[in-house]
Amino acid sequence: MDKRLLVISDSSPIMSLAIIGQLRLIQELFGEIIIPKEVWDELVIEGKGKPGTNEIKKAKWIKVAKVKNDSLLKTLSKDLDVGESAAIALAIERKANLLLLDETDARNLAEFYGLPKTGVIGVLMRAKKKNLVKEIKPILEELRTQAHFWIKPDLYYAILSEMDEAPSR
Repeated sequence: MDKRLLVISDSSPIMSLAIIGQLRLIQELFGEIIIPKEVWDELVIEGKGKPGTNEIKKAKWIKVAKVKNDSLLKTLSKDLDVGESAAIALAIERKANLLLLDETDARNLAEFYGLPKTGVIGVLMRAKKKNLVKEIKPILEELRTQAHFWIKPDLYYAILSEMDEAPSR
C-alpha cells in the first residue's frame, strides 16, 4: 500500500470494483482516496439501491472534498459529465499523484492537464503485481458481465499477455 500518494477518483473505478466485490483493492493499494462531492452524489445518492452502493457508503477510507475552483469546474463540464469534471478539477487543485477514471474523453482531458491517471484495469494490474489478486482474468470477466464494463478485445488480450495469463480466444 502506498499511502504517500494523493489519489482522487471518479465514480467509474469505484462503482465497477464495488459491483464485483473488489472495492478493497483501491484501499489496499492506496490507503485513503479523495472523491469530489459530485462523485459522492453520483455513487451514493443517485446510486441508492444499486449494487455496490452500501459498500461505498460504509468505506471510511473514501474521503469527500469540495472543488473550490468553480470556473474550472464549469469549463470542464462543457465537455464532460459533472463527476468527471469535478474529479479532474480536484486533481488539478490538490496536485494529485494519481487520478482514477475510465471514460476516454475524461482520460484525454486529464492527459491534456498533465495529470497522472489510471482506470479500473490499471488498478487490477497494480493489484496483481502486488500479489493482492492471483489472476485478473476472472475479475475482468466479472467486470464485463456484472458491471457491464466494456473492454476492447485487443486491450483485453494485451492485458492478459502482460500479466502472464493465457488468453483464450
